[in-house]
Amino acid sequence: LVRSAEGAHLTLTDGRRVLDLTGGVGVLNHGHNHPRILAARERFARDKRMEVHKTYFSPYLAALGHNLAEILPGDLNMAFLPNSGAEAVEGAVKLAYKFHNGKRNTVLRADCAFHGKLLGSGGLTGQAQFGFPTIPGVDTFRYDDLESVRRAVAAHKGDVYALLIEPFSASTIQECSEEFLRGLREICDREKIVLIFDEIYTGWGKTGSLFHFMRYPGLIPDVLTTSKSFGGGKSSISAYVAREPVFRKAYDNLGDALMNSTSTTYYGFGEECATALEAVNIAVEDDYPARARALGAVLQPGLERLAKQYPDEIGRIAGAGALWGVFIEGGPRILDLVAKLAPGGMARDPRFKTKLVTCAVINALYQDHDIYTYYTLNGNNPLIIGPSLVTEPEEAERVIDALDDVLSRGLTGLVARFIKQKVSSQW
Repeated sequence: LVRSAEGAHLTLTDGRRVLDLTGGVGVLNHGHNHPRILAARERFARDKRMEVHKTYFSPYLAALGHNLAEILPGDLNMAFLPNSGAEAVEGAVKLAYKFHNGKRNTVLRADCAFHGKLLGSGGLTGQAQFGFPTIPGVDTFRYDDLESVRRAVAAHKGDVYALLIEPFSASTIQECSEEFLRGLREICDREKIVLIFDEIYTGWGKTGSLFHFMRYPGLIPDVLTTSKSFGGGKSSISAYVAREPVFRKAYDNLGDALMNSTSTTYYGFGEECATALEAVNIAVEDDYPARARALGAVLQPGLERLAKQYPDEIGRIAGAGALWGVFIEGGPRILDLVAKLAPGGMARDPRFKTKLVTCAVINALYQDHDIYTYYTLNGNNPLIIGPSLVTEPEEAERVIDALDDVLSRGLTGLVARFIKQKVSSQW
């Protein structure tokens, strides 16, 4: 069990000190228990500030909305602040639908998209496992394939109200090209489609720019969604930030101004906004994009070297800044071994073999090197190295050395140990 957590490290009840390279699966750019984040929350409680009341103006909500408008490009000026990424996505899609006065019926998403797991956002997520009813009119295009987008738009001529895209897909570790994103902007302008960029995971410096799309000057979505590290690892807060003309066309009327169309119980919660204010301050003042680039300057060449050194074990590596995926393959001999050991039900999962081999590597890193990593459930299940942005480059070098040591032993032994320790008793 974890006794305490600080910065990039976990201290376990047995005394072990573990380097956490999960980055809280996107939540912990600031690391565990950042002192300035803790101080902001303590100050709010000590001063007995009011949390929330929809008939009073909140200085925290106003300040946070102002700061978002200041640091985001163009006229991304209008923010709404619910609690989770899925809520932000659904709010953005709802805004797009309202922008067209309910006269359009189709929303487009990428085939590998991950936008949440609620009834609405789950239907916008490209996973076959989501088997619940969802919003109508969802259609799909191939990620980073502009011709596929053109076909999808043409198939619903004049009926598409929103298009969602993750400029960097954190769940599959792939990114859109600049040409693709600018092409989307052109198509959406021409067809009057609301363009939504989902940067819930990649925002606040993770891939080497404040938001991934901001590496391309002049490229501005109609709506941006953010969450996870927006709350500094302590605050359950998200946002969708819209271009002012888009927001006003949808909601600048008395009925909607009274939140008849958009409201949540904890919208603009005082302590959450105060925490997010400090989280944004830290990300900007401590130049988190530069910190991510410094980590990437260690991780990228190190992982590329390992991919060349272990071609049978590593299929490829991909990533940017402080978010990298190592695609463990294992080769036919290992996969055949796994197939023989696995029970029939598990073996029917087409990705089960890869998942098991990847988990064996994760297990060895944790047990033998006190390094904590994870793998994604979407796409091809890469092992993820996504450190908090308070992690030092020397610690990134440590994971390269540890992964080298683990792979040097061969995957057969790693898989056999993992099955014996963690799996066989369950089978």
